[in-house]
Amino acid sequence: MNAQSRMLFLLPILLICALLLGGCKGKNEAPLFLESNRKGGEADAPVKDVPTDILATQKAFSNVSKKVTPSVVNISTVSRKKVIQPFFEANPFFEDFFGAPQTRRDKSLGSGFLISKDGYIVTNDHVVRDAESIQVKLSNDKVYDAKVVGGDQKTDIAVIKITAADLPVAVLGDSDKLEVGQWAIAIGNPFGLDRTMTVGVISATGRTNMGIETYENFIQTDASINPGNSGGPLLNVYGEVIGINTAIVAAGQGIGFAIPVNMAKPVFAQLIQKGSVSRGYLGVTIQPVTEELAQSFGLKQAKGALVNDVIKGGPADKAGVRQGDVITGLNGSDVKDPSHLQRLVGEAGIGKSVKISIFRDGKALELAITLASADKAPKQPPTAERGARPQQEGEADLLGLTVENAEQGSGVVVIDALRGGAAAEAGIKRGDVIMSVNRKRTATTAEYARAIQQVGRGGSLTVLVRRGDASIYFALRVR
Repeated sequence: MNAQSRMLFLLPILLICALLLGGCKGKNEAPLFLESNRKGGEADAPVKDVPTDILATQKAFSNVSKKVTPSVVNISTVSRKKVIQPFFEANPFFEDFFGAPQTRRDKSLGSGFLISKDGYIVTNDHVVRDAESIQVKLSNDKVYDAKVVGGDQKTDIAVIKITAADLPVAVLGDSDKLEVGQWAIAIGNPFGLDRTMTVGVISATGRTNMGIETYENFIQTDASINPGNSGGPLLNVYGEVIGINTAIVAAGQGIGFAIPVNMAKPVFAQLIQKGSVSRGYLGVTIQPVTEELAQSFGLKQAKGALVNDVIKGGPADKAGVRQGDVITGLNGSDVKDPSHLQRLVGEAGIGKSVKISIFRDGKALELAITLASADKAPKQPPTAERGARPQQEGEADLLGLTVENAEQGSGVVVIDALRGGAAAEAGIKRGDVIMSVNRKRTATTAEYARAIQQVGRGGSLTVLVRRGDASIYFALRVR
């Protein structure tokens, strides 16, 4: 059989084998995976009818990321810190033997956002404070060296600058219109994971007395904020900056804080203009109004700031503010507490005339005050020098106090506060100088004793004491 004959003989056999093998494969082998028909495959998506509102929300978040991320920057800093030698460094001969103190280079990460096309960037002051070098990485991966324009530790806001042009800029929103429950979006550089976006809600507004900064009015959010997010923007669904991410509660989950953008704008505007921040100054020292003090002063609510001292020659002194006044409002805004008043005054501006509402002797009054600069505020006058006094024997009064005349008739000194007594439980201590009882001066022990007797057992009174350079009001009940 020649070659051509063999080929004609084998061809039908090969064709039959191929058909058999193909049939076996089709019956025994399944596809390796299923592809959605939304991508050109044959399988239906597990969920066909996704609610349109969910799709719209998802699209909104994606749009915020696309539009805003180019204006968000990553910040890396290098600082040099002194290595502490706990046992030998205090020795005057330390450097002779060991040379100059050693230092270490610390690196840190943070975030920020562009507010001008020519390279001004807002971030947190703690991100760039004491930095020897600062580098900024943009969304296009370009890296620039940056310099600090100015920083404000009291609000933890700083401005840095890079040399560039035609940069994408963030749009600032209105943080005063925020409501609890609105969407909140954070974009930043947590743990070096650049361009990270997290989503949550506004958990609360107006958070104060957190012990984080001097001026506090934080937005609280559960949008995930981690180390490296500091200085980055908190956004609404319109992509507008509503806050500057600043702090977290390390022991909790979903508790982050941001500086409201309306509070930040005048700060970074001053930093850009002059490299520092100047604030208004009222010229008073103040304390919270407790429920007991509110009752004692005749206030319906425990709100406002109680003036426990007026700085002589300051704006408040010139306007007629008195010790014992309760400041309840400023320029039409109700004052919640001392920190709120401090922030309102600081934001009002130097040289501005403001109207303050006060409560005095059961009456509401309004005074006009021209604010001075806090940078030029005089220090409180020192009180008369008082050495430590030994405890003396004597009968405690109805408040549980033993007192004696202070020097130069400037009040009565507490030389003993009976444990469990009304005064001690309210917080009055040995060494305090009682200046007045129920807003009447007590220059001597006799005047003090008469004031206590007039109230009698079961009565309530307000005591003003001087402690160091501070004046403090206490509300207590005579037993």
